[in-house]
Amino acid sequence: MDKAEQILAALGGTDNIVEIEPCATRLRTEVHDSSLVDEKALKAAGAFGVIASGVTYQVVVGPEADTIATDIEDLM
Repeated sequence: MDKAEQILAALGGTDNIVEIEPCATRLRTEVHDSSLVDEKALKAAGAFGVIASGVTYQVVVGPEADTIATDIEDLM
């Protein structure tokens, strides 16, 4: 499983994603159900950090944020 697949799974899967977009070094994500998000799995997938506020998550992935966001959108 590649990094995009691991991050998508850790965010609760395709059905849990409302929106995902890259922003510099982060993936800004809104989810339907925050209880489905596995922050430990996000870090295991290579995230440097996770910032959560309600159903909005910023997953810090570094300069490859654009590529990962595109890969996740392709998987959805």
